[in-house]
Amino acid sequence: MERRRRRAVEAVRAGERPAAVARALGVGRGTVSRWLALAEQPGGLAPRPHPPQQPRLTVPQQRQLDRLLRQGADAHGWPNRLWTTARVAQLIRRHFGVSYHPDHVGRFLRQRLGWSCQKPQRKARERDEAGVDHWRRSAFPRILREARRRGAYVVFLDESGYMLTPTVRRTWAPRGQTPALSCWDRRDRLSAISALTVSPAAGRVNLHFDVLPDNANVTAADVTDFLGHLRGRLRAPLTVVWDGSNTHSRSSAVRAYLADHPEVVAETLPAYAPDLNPDEWVWAWSKYGRLANLAAADTGWLRDHVIGDLVDLKARPHLLRSFIRGAGLSLAA
Repeated sequence: MERRRRRAVEAVRAGERPAAVARALGVGRGTVSRWLALAEQPGGLAPRPHPPQQPRLTVPQQRQLDRLLRQGADAHGWPNRLWTTARVAQLIRRHFGVSYHPDHVGRFLRQRLGWSCQKPQRKARERDEAGVDHWRRSAFPRILREARRRGAYVVFLDESGYMLTPTVRRTWAPRGQTPALSCWDRRDRLSAISALTVSPAAGRVNLHFDVLPDNANVTAADVTDFLGHLRGRLRAPLTVVWDGSNTHSRSSAVRAYLADHPEVVAETLPAYAPDLNPDEWVWAWSKYGRLANLAAADTGWLRDHVIGDLVDLKARPHLLRSFIRGAGLSLAA
């Protein structure tokens, strides 16, 4: 803006008519006259930044608001704990008598309270939080100690599926022009098994996986075949940590396999607690991160992307370790 004002003054002093300069810059004739008058004063054309606008809530009020928000929206009469900008604006008006437009609340939460907009995690109502906490603090350290005593790899195992219809995530586009993602509306899919492993001595992490034929469901036989593959690759006892699904310890075929191979010990996660399994984070990283919005032309193309991303992840042990930390587990037991 300062450069614009100086150019206008220089143009008039060079002989241009003020009205022509005003038209060229898209301002009024009076604005150019005011700039000419300011140019006669020392520093008259220099920028004059506006003083920062003071927040409408004082610092103590902001701290009180943070405490109120941390109680959850359900503590203030809403049906769940989640906060929207409209709810926060209503809470501010109710407690402090200050009106904020919901569009400004998000900026206030980020800049003043250090909050961010996040996607909530779903948790089953049937979940036993006390049992989950006990498993994380007591049962898993015991599993880790026993595995090390046996010289066994700890194996976090899980299965997942990839649909030809893509997982859709948000993207950027001009306002009011929602983009369209052209994709197949078919139920073709790929099923995959993966295992995040931790070595017994050095605690090295690795990823092993297998992608099944097109449109095949994971069966107990696939699980036992995968365990056999792991035993051949690792050449050591295994402690397998998985959920209580029908393809795991509930299956007669898996129970028979475990009975025939005592060097493989199975440990079951608490019910309704998939977030305790770091291998779940493998699928989340792949399906909802790297492969989000991938409109594959066919299952062959989808297979290439799935395998390519899992191979890439296999070469990133720091990321695999972050999945273990994200599950709230410690390998220091």
